[in-house]
Order: sequence, then structure tokens, then C-alpha cells
Amino acid sequence: MKFEGGIVIETTDGVGYQVFIPDNSTLYSKIGKSSVLVYTTMIVREDDISIYGFAEKQSLDMFQKLRTVNGVGAKAALSVLSVLPVNEIKKAIIFDDPTPLTRASGVGKKIAQRIVLELKDKLGDMGELSDLAEQVGAISGKAEAIDALQGLGYSRSEAVSALSGIDDESLTTEDYIKQALRGISVK
Repeated sequence: MKFEGGIVIETTDGVGYQVFIPDNSTLYSKIGKSSVLVYTTMIVREDDISIYGFAEKQSLDMFQKLRTVNGVGAKAALSVLSVLPVNEIKKAIIFDDPTPLTRASGVGKKIAQRIVLELKDKLGDMGELSDLAEQVGAISGKAEAIDALQGLGYSRSEAVSALSGIDDESLTTEDYIKQALRGISVK
């Protein structure tokens, strides 16, 4: 059964548990199936006991890491996971870019910056992030080029727009900048 913000999971004994899940969770599509695997964590407070559930273990792990950040509670952590997949959260943290995190309800600029700052060292080594390693290499040149173009006086949106059509991942930061400047001067 579905409710706003989650689902009710019924055990074989007929006991139902209210489980809060991210809005974009694949668990919603599994409602009514006879068997569903849900990774859960129970949060016990003086006035409340809540269960939070996730379709993947990595989502549960990220939820728990987000909750370690000062000022981020269970609702804010769930909100972040509702608007961003785990890999996008990791990318935001790796690239020191709190902006995507602010799309989550209840997460302002200061909290997003705190998430990036406090979780940067908690994500683990690059071995854990091997799925992002190639993306980081390819994107970092563009990210540095965006920063450089902003240093030259272009707005962030102008810099991103100038680099958006350049898809050659073998380019260096300098090559990205040169191609972007050529594109800007042609316009």
C-alpha cells in the first residue's frame, strides 16, 4: 500500500510497517508483489520511531552518510535522495558543487555546502568510486574550463553554454578553453 512519502510493507504474519522511501524509488513499482527486498534503517527518537527504506544498499549507505552531517536530519537526507541519484550526489561532493543538492526540499545553500564539506572525506577512496573515476577525469577538464572562463569574466551560464557542444573527452582543460573561446567569438 502506498501513502504520501512512503509505502506500507506487510509481513507474512499480517503486520504492516510504514516505511518512508525516496519519491523516485523503484519500490513504488513493486507494490503488490509477493516478495520485495527493502534495505531499511530504523530511527528511534524520544517521540517517534520511523523506518526508512531503499531499493539499493548504496542508497541506504548514502542516507546514513547524509545524516551524519550537522543539520541534516532524516527528512532532509530522504529529500536529497528523492531528487538526486546516489552517483549525482557523489559527483556534487567530489566536484565541490553544492548547487544540485539545493534542489531538495529543506536543503538550502548553507546545508548543501556543509554536506559537500563534511562528506568529501567520508566517501572513501577512489576504489569505492570506481564507477565515477572515468567521469571525474572527463568532466574535471570541463569543470576547470568553466572556472577559467568565469575568471575571464564570462558568466557561469555562458561558460557552460560554450562548452556544452564539446564532447571530446580526450581534450585537456586548455583545449576546452580554446574551443569555447572560438565558439564564443563566432557568435
